[in-house]
Amino acid sequence: MVRAIMHGCNGRMGQVITGLVREDEGIEIVAGIDAYTGRENAYPVFESIDSCDVEADVVIDFSNAGATDALLDYCTGRKVPVVLCTTGLAQEQLSKVEEASEKVAVLKSANMSLGINLLLKLVKDAAKVLAGAGFDVELVERHHNQKVDAPSGTAIALADSINEAMDDAYTYVYDRSQVRKMRDKKELGISAVRGGTIVGDHEIIFAGADEVVEFRHTAYSKAIFGKGAVEAAKYLAGKPAGRYDMSDVVVL
Repeated sequence: MVRAIMHGCNGRMGQVITGLVREDEGIEIVAGIDAYTGRENAYPVFESIDSCDVEADVVIDFSNAGATDALLDYCTGRKVPVVLCTTGLAQEQLSKVEEASEKVAVLKSANMSLGINLLLKLVKDAAKVLAGAGFDVELVERHHNQKVDAPSGTAIALADSINEAMDDAYTYVYDRSQVRKMRDKKELGISAVRGGTIVGDHEIIFAGADEVVEFRHTAYSKAIFGKGAVEAAKYLAGKPAGRYDMSDVVVL
């Protein structure tokens, strides 16, 4: 049984993961960390990671960037692997993540969804065959109207996966409205749609002569990210120091 600390346990994702772990016989949450301690949980909750005295095999982090430095210090000091799901880290913090991975196992991915990470592998293989045969590649991502960044980090990760398969031959094009010319064969178009309450939708289009192949992933709730984090925690427990991502968890 993997023993996990839920960092950010009383947030929305922390509670989603608490519910998922409750139904999983391979993992249990032995402690939670959250500045807000007013919610009842089946495990003890500490206001800060430094005050936690419960032994664990892994930490699952869905908190905020402001708590990341103390979390990394805790994990490297106690040699506890960490699944780092918090986004919006500053460049200095990303550097600290890399430094921490030299002392302890750290798993961080652009997207924690098992489906998206499988898709990253599939489009890489598809690109070698289809783009290699002259198919044009376009990517369309759709998210809710509150999302402030565009394109999404996941869209860029998918584009990077395709580009890597093609030896970085593509140039990303985000807007064609100011240019009147035919599409270049070495461009990869990325379009962003924002509206309503769309959780996340990513579509990759390989368009060739007289045939089109499409890959698509649709997220109906943020619970998919929690499921991925739980699988990542079970995978990471006991692993040696190093930098891991969800591609290590999703093995074909």
